[in-house]
Amino acid sequence: QVPLMESGGGLVQAGGSRRLSCAASGFTFSNSAMGWFRQAPGKEREFVASINWIGFTTTYSESVKGRFAIARDNTKNTLSLQMNSLKSEDTAVYYCAARSAYYTEVSQDEDGYDYWGQGTQVTVSS
Repeated sequence: QVPLMESGGGLVQAGGSRRLSCAASGFTFSNSAMGWFRQAPGKEREFVASINWIGFTTTYSESVKGRFAIARDNTKNTLSLQMNSLKSEDTAVYYCAARSAYYTEVSQDEDGYDYWGQGTQVTVSS
């Protein structure tokens, strides 16, 4: 069973919005900090956003700060990423990731995450 499953990717015009979702199962979601990462063609995977176990603390990469918003619903075991004012450089495969239950706070380091989804493609057309 895949512990994380992303959805919501697709084609969107520059300046538009898109909401990604991630459904979690098989681990204690409410005890885990969560994150979003992305990988553009020909580039390494990079950090996008992270949220702590209860949703009180968030952090973003400089490239998305002010445009993207990460949120979680611990009653539904879901994570979301609201993406606004999308740019062509936001085109990438977006991955949902979870830290282990011992690590409840945010992290920008992908090595700090134990579970990964399979990714969802977001393509922004200019």
